[in-house]
Amino acid sequence: MSEVASGRRALLIFAALAMIPLPQLGASQTAIRRVPAPYTSPLSGSEMYREYCASCHGVSAKGKGPAAAALKTAPTDLTQLAAKNGGMFPVAKFQSAVEHGPAPAHGSAEMPVWGGIFRDMRDGAALLRLRVLSEYVEQLQAK
Repeated sequence: MSEVASGRRALLIFAALAMIPLPQLGASQTAIRRVPAPYTSPLSGSEMYREYCASCHGVSAKGKGPAAAALKTAPTDLTQLAAKNGGMFPVAKFQSAVEHGPAPAHGSAEMPVWGGIFRDMRDGAALLRLRVLSEYVEQLQAK
């Protein structure tokens, strides 16, 4: 099985497990299970988005992914970032949220699917990934 197929399989398993209620949390709460972040090509924004972002933000980037219900704070509708910033995609703000997590006022700073995959890289690969992912999400902006 290729690394890409293996990564997709891990994401599907993660999404399914994330929706299973845990008895000790009560009937209305769910928990996010931790799985290793799969490898993706640093040159494919769509692949990185699918593997690292879609489980929470959804395939359509509107914040309605399969793991969204398990989060304390609803994921951001990524298609509205430019609209909420005077019509300009906020590249630096987006990249900071990916690398460091959202602002504390928006809940937990951890984005659980990919954890520290961007944070833990300190070389050009992290910068390339951030740029390519930013360019992809910029393309998803509502017109």
